[in-house]
Amino acid sequence: MKSFGTGIATGSMSAIVAEMMQNLAARSRAMLRRGHDGNRRRADGAEFDLVSAGESLLSRRGEASGVVLARLMLDAYARQAPADKRGFLLALADGFGANRELIEEALGTYRDNPNPAAIKALHHATEPRRQELMRRLNLAPGGTAALVRMREDTLGALTACPELKPLDDDFVHLFSSWFNRGFLQLKPIDWTTSASILEKIIRYEAVHAITDWQDLRNRLEPADRRCFGFFHPQLADEPLIFVEVALTRGMSEAIAPLLDYDHEVVAPETATTAVFYSISNTQKGLAGVSFGNFLIKQVVEDLKLALPNLETFVTLSPVPGFAHWLARERKEESSWIDDATRAALALLDEPDWHKDAEKTEMLRPVLVAAAARYYILAKRGDGRPIDPVARFHLGNGARLERINFLGDISAKGLSQSHGLLVNYLYALDDIEKNHELFFEHAEIATGAQIRKMLRDEAAAPSRANGTTLVNAG
Repeated sequence: MKSFGTGIATGSMSAIVAEMMQNLAARSRAMLRRGHDGNRRRADGAEFDLVSAGESLLSRRGEASGVVLARLMLDAYARQAPADKRGFLLALADGFGANRELIEEALGTYRDNPNPAAIKALHHATEPRRQELMRRLNLAPGGTAALVRMREDTLGALTACPELKPLDDDFVHLFSSWFNRGFLQLKPIDWTTSASILEKIIRYEAVHAITDWQDLRNRLEPADRRCFGFFHPQLADEPLIFVEVALTRGMSEAIAPLLDYDHEVVAPETATTAVFYSISNTQKGLAGVSFGNFLIKQVVEDLKLALPNLETFVTLSPVPGFAHWLARERKEESSWIDDATRAALALLDEPDWHKDAEKTEMLRPVLVAAAARYYILAKRGDGRPIDPVARFHLGNGARLERINFLGDISAKGLSQSHGLLVNYLYALDDIEKNHELFFEHAEIATGAQIRKMLRDEAAAPSRANGTTLVNAG
């Protein structure tokens, strides 16, 4: 048993600390043996009122007892039924906002003397109390992960309970700081990575499902495959987002060759292209907290440093909303769909159309042209594409390079995009310019294939609509 010169052996010190924490926990539970309004839950036989516990946690000054109470609260919340969790979230949204009396007082002080101290007091008064409660809950062991799960519960209830929006805004506000790029660690993930992390890669893969361990091994072990993930110090075994990369000698247009068990392995030093073929967010509770753009840029920099022979950095991306959009356009008999186009699109209604060479040749130009229209003309209210993957990559400074017909003939690929995949090109010298054009003017940088289709589209009298399509990059 080792001593640190304090007169107390480490084993004895651990016992003392454990006993102290147990006593603090018992005292905290004793204070909270009353409960009401569906926010209580049995904890060691006692009624645990989360709302009262929250008020108590906000009033405490002692850090040790506060950490214990925070842990008790998070444990009690995790054990609650979904309806009781929702009740507590609603209580946070309704009863833990800013104190209006303090705001009025701080406003009056600021009007009388708008000095820095008055501004600080006003800022403090306007902050919802639940933000400080979240900070204190975050101090508990495992607090960050528990709050991410709590935010996931909030998102799940938001549609039915829009009054939870202020609470959700507070989660996003705090998480944007806690998951700042400066705290994130980029780590390679390979076949030697711990099994607990590899299991999560299988579970969280959202683009091209990983069927089993052998499938995962095929994506991680070959010399021409890479995988990287962002990790947070408080979620050491939980990748926040990860990207799978194939090293190739050209721009890939289909996913099957990249996932093929028997693919010809490319020596990394002879590869010219890095293909990002899957990017998956893993934490639903972090939706809206953006760090994917940092991931791609960091991976590009690391790959370029390790393999100077790489010249091209490109994605092979899904088109998740295309089939739904096209079905709606066909149903509404949009003016851009002429008789010939409508006849060709009717082939999509036939089973296994993608296996018929004659049908696929009729559909190829029609679907690719429709996809170009989907990307360039189908916009949200803010003038940006309705496709979420497009917004992500274009916002990161990529350009829409190529639309690939029948790039993904899996059941999922055919269902969501009629088999289309897209290449977004990250041209290192143009990333910043493309990013600025997209966010400042909603302009989409495009490659030669897309520009040609847009010119053909604009030249067709029956389809012209007077819209300025794009300032191509």
